[in-house]
Order: sequence, then C-alpha cells, then structure tokens
Amino acid sequence: MQDSFVEEVVALLPNLKRFALSLCRRPDVADDLVQITAERAFRARHQFDPATRLEAWLFRILRNAWIDMLRRDRTRGETVDIHDSPQADPVDSAAQTDDRIMLQSVQAAMATLPEDQRAVLHLVCVEGLSYAETAQTLDIPQGTVMSRLSRARRALGEKVGIKGGTGR
Repeated sequence: MQDSFVEEVVALLPNLKRFALSLCRRPDVADDLVQITAERAFRARHQFDPATRLEAWLFRILRNAWIDMLRRDRTRGETVDIHDSPQADPVDSAAQTDDRIMLQSVQAAMATLPEDQRAVLHLVCVEGLSYAETAQTLDIPQGTVMSRLSRARRALGEKVGIKGGTGR
C-alpha cells in the first residue's frame, strides 16, 4: 500500500527549498529548513486537514521553523559560509547572459526587501499560492497579503529599473 502523504510531501520538496532560499538566502540553511519542515510535517501529519492544500500547510511549517531559527540565532551571532562563491558557466549565449543578469538583479533586489514583503512575493509569484493560501500560510489577513505584495512589486520594479504598474 502506497502512502500518498509521503509521496506528496516528497513531490513538494523543491517548492519548499525555493521558499526557504527566499527567506534565508543561504543554500545550507535552506536545506536545514526543508529537513526541519519534513520532520515536523511527518510528526504532525495527524494534524493535517486533507480539506486544505498540503503545500500551504508545509509552507507555514517552514516559515515557523525559520522564525524559530532566527530567534535561536539572535543569541548565537553571525555565521559566514566559506563556500559562498560564484560559479562559472562554461557555455553561455548572449541571451542566457542577459537572462542571468536580470535574474541576478531581481534576486539581489528581492534580498533587500523587508522579510514580510519578500515572503509574500515569493509565495504568490514564485510558488503560485493564492492570496487566501498565502494569508493562511503567513497567518495574516488577505488584505495585508495584497498590500505587501503591491509594495513588494513596486519596490522590486524600482530596484531593477522597471517603471509602470505592478501587474498581476
């Protein structure tokens, strides 16, 4: 007999990793957050309501793990990853280079956004959660999701040199 809960959690691991990276901006910490999330999800699987989206439930667990980690790290001080270094791409066309530059500028701009805006922007624009699911995941009103998303999009557009509306 197959365990669909396990299969669904495993299928969502890449999404969890992306969200974790958007919060902490460090691959090693993101991996830790995903592992903590999976462990907590399996331990608390009896609390999961099948009427809700598993993805939103997992994102909420991950966000709570991130908050726990931040609180714990306040007393620990700053750590530096010695493996942070750019990697060369041996084959690259001009279009790929332009795309890579734009992506890097968007990532850098996202990193400067306040955490509350960055989390909303990631969940809605990268992970594709609805406003309601994002509100539930972050435990905030839906209107707050919409205003944070609007501010985040506007700030991101200004930082990367895109003028005009916020879209959606």
